[in-house]
Amino acid sequence: MSETYRKETYKVEGMSCAACATSIEKVLGKLDGVENAAVNFAAETVTVNYDSSKTKFDIMQEKLNKLDFKLKNENLKKESYKVEGMSCAACATSIEKVLGKLDGVEKAAVNFAAETVTVEYDNSLVGFDKMQEKLNKLDFKLKKDNKEVTYKVQGMTCAACATSIEKTLKRMDGIDEAAVNLATETVKFSYDVDKVRISDVKAKLAKLDFILVEDTDSKNKEAVDGKEKEVKEMKNRLIWSSIFTAPVFIIAMWNIFAASSLPSWINPNTSPFTFVWVEFICTSVVVGVGWKFFKVGIKSLFAGSPNMDTLIAIGSGVAYIYSIFALCMMYAGDLSYVQNLYFETAAMILALITLGKYFEALAKGKTSDAIKQLMELAPKTAVILVDGKEQEISIDEVRVGDLIVVKPGEKFSVDGIVVEGTTSVEESMLTGESIPVEKKIGDEVFGASINKNGRVVYEATKVGKDTVISQIVNLVKDAQGTKAPIAKTADIIAGYFVPVVITLAVLGAIGWFIATKDYKKSLEIFIAVITVACPCALGLATPTAIMVGTGRGAENGVLIKGGEALEAAQGIQAVVFDKTGTLTEGKPVVTDIITEGYDKEEILAIAAAAEKGSEHPLGEAIVNSAKEKGLAEKEIKDFTAIPGKGIEVKVENKVVFLGNKKLVEDQGVKLGKFEDKSNTLAEQGKTPMYMIIDGKLEAIIAVADTVKKTSKKAVEELTKMGIEVVMLTGDNARTAKAIARDLGITRVFADVMPNEKADKVKEIQAEGKKVVMVGDGINDAPALALADVGMAIGSGTDIAMETADIVLMRSDIMDVVGAIKLSKATIKNIKESLGSSVVYNCIGILIALGALRIFGGPLLNPMIGALAMSFSSISVLLNALRLKRFKVNYEA
Repeated sequence: MSETYRKETYKVEGMSCAACATSIEKVLGKLDGVENAAVNFAAETVTVNYDSSKTKFDIMQEKLNKLDFKLKNENLKKESYKVEGMSCAACATSIEKVLGKLDGVEKAAVNFAAETVTVEYDNSLVGFDKMQEKLNKLDFKLKKDNKEVTYKVQGMTCAACATSIEKTLKRMDGIDEAAVNLATETVKFSYDVDKVRISDVKAKLAKLDFILVEDTDSKNKEAVDGKEKEVKEMKNRLIWSSIFTAPVFIIAMWNIFAASSLPSWINPNTSPFTFVWVEFICTSVVVGVGWKFFKVGIKSLFAGSPNMDTLIAIGSGVAYIYSIFALCMMYAGDLSYVQNLYFETAAMILALITLGKYFEALAKGKTSDAIKQLMELAPKTAVILVDGKEQEISIDEVRVGDLIVVKPGEKFSVDGIVVEGTTSVEESMLTGESIPVEKKIGDEVFGASINKNGRVVYEATKVGKDTVISQIVNLVKDAQGTKAPIAKTADIIAGYFVPVVITLAVLGAIGWFIATKDYKKSLEIFIAVITVACPCALGLATPTAIMVGTGRGAENGVLIKGGEALEAAQGIQAVVFDKTGTLTEGKPVVTDIITEGYDKEEILAIAAAAEKGSEHPLGEAIVNSAKEKGLAEKEIKDFTAIPGKGIEVKVENKVVFLGNKKLVEDQGVKLGKFEDKSNTLAEQGKTPMYMIIDGKLEAIIAVADTVKKTSKKAVEELTKMGIEVVMLTGDNARTAKAIARDLGITRVFADVMPNEKADKVKEIQAEGKKVVMVGDGINDAPALALADVGMAIGSGTDIAMETADIVLMRSDIMDVVGAIKLSKATIKNIKESLGSSVVYNCIGILIALGALRIFGGPLLNPMIGALAMSFSSISVLLNALRLKRFKVNYEA
């Protein structure tokens, strides 16, 4: 039996009858590689016998999704890892291919800009070690994104202590590396924050009488992350390359344009060997400094996955080796070779490429600024109450249930509920809105938000990775690690790019030699084609724009889950808004008080007293309105609820009836002069409540769910963009149309039950339109999931983040406009970069092949080609960074 033959059992969601089971078996049975499929309807599972070399889980999943069945592999995991050693888009393609061929890996997507790979794999068939082993053979390093820390260790007395600590830590699940420095009495280890806590490590070592304490100095040193180290390394390489390239370039150019003015001791005409040896030694140093290009490039070439380093290695290597050959020919007696050296070309190519890589590393660092800024928001310590006394601890040690003290000007360390005190809190880190929010006992607060005034004590409810700020960071990381569909084209081109360039370079050189018999010109053509080509620009265009675009959105409270959502949003043709809580505030308020015989505040006070014992939302609106106005409470007695109609109560010896029109009719009271006003209020989408005092109709109190201030402006903006706006609500048609008319919405679905909302989205999609559904992420979950793009309104609730593609943290409808415009700007940016990259490479390679020579122009100098190649990548990065200036939030 084949090693790729598998028998797997998966969960199936969505089956409602035996016919569903039969349908699933037929669909899966038709797939190439599937021998048979057997459904267990009672257990809601399907067992599939299949050849994993011909079909995979995601193919089966895709087929069943089309029938509204969900296939779940409980062993399927999705992890992101850091990748070291990538130099271009071809590297990314190579990594995806290598991992994709592993049995058990469903999908691998590389983010070249972020230097990460996201892998979906069956952990029962393949693991991290196997993936790491495969990539190590190509000189790529796969690393878990673990946290690295350094602590002081108290209690060590000898080398045996150090060894004991290292062994103990390495045995702990979640710790990969541990190194003890006995001289400095420190231990450095990396750990998976999802598997182990620092408190666990401390407890483990405490059993051996070793105590861990925070090492502030070491911690500051470790604050420099991998990207900064890369920039520093590249800077050092650039400095050394420049120092030794400069003399080679100067004497070579001097020799070409003014050889007679060179000092005699280095003049090629009088001291040819000195001239050559100076160039050879300096160039050899530059080659040594840039040896990584050769190491990775040649290894990738022989592995069948040539990349950017391969082009650099071939271009500079050919020039360097030919120059050494020329040096040997000089010692053989042919001194004419002193004029046929390419040492300066090799040195300049490597120096200019290093210069480009340095600037590229700097620009890449800027693309991930959003995540860095988010991660730096959270405080490092918290003050908790222990037996009534304040105690400062590391934020890693905070546990759910801890009582945390926050003073004015300090940040909340984790999420929680206020149990003591009142204050105002700036939550701009969540919402992008700098206006402080008032907080009192029972209100929720979020980690990293700032306490503006007033000491408060709150109970921790979410800590570590469960806090909203951590969820946002992870959400942004995931978004920046995903690919937009537009990236697939670039990946395909990048995969073929390097082999095609090498082929063109060889054919071009052969063609020139056949035509001119000038091997020197042929060699220049070969090197020029190799050095001018730039697949990096193709590979960087999509991920850098997505990183900057999603990061810019996150900074302003618009959380975009990934590249697919980002690209889909720019082509939207219809936006469907849920009414309650989305277009409206979601809670009824008193809008009008109509009376003639009483003062309005007196009417409101009587109504508030009457409704104090009621739990109806309309009654709650009246009570809240009276509280806001500071009206004195009135005494009541004999409260009676009249189901479906209203209430009866005595307020200060007055018999008061308060309720709907049916209540008025039951009491035999005529509307009289209030009838026209009542009808007007109803037409405006407001709910009139009638007040009868001592048998006479004295007032109407209108209650309505008010429209958000920004809703009308958002509808206007979307309409201007050519996007149809649709309102979806469970309210009656009269109320719905009144609100829609006020907002300028012409298409309304009213009286829609929550389970029918998804059907309405389908109905619009059936018209051939791409649809955005905007809702609160709870009742609207099915519709959010079904829409082409789901946008959830709310302050980062779990269900909103789970269901929606985009989360609008500010709960501002104008951010729907901002999200769509950000999507359009990002995709436009990607297309600009991809377009310019394709045009640059086509024109650059044609010129390098000698196209200008046909019209009497010059050949392309390989050094100019190397410079152009470097800055083509930089131009793509700079273009992406323009998105940092994009205005996401639009004021109404």
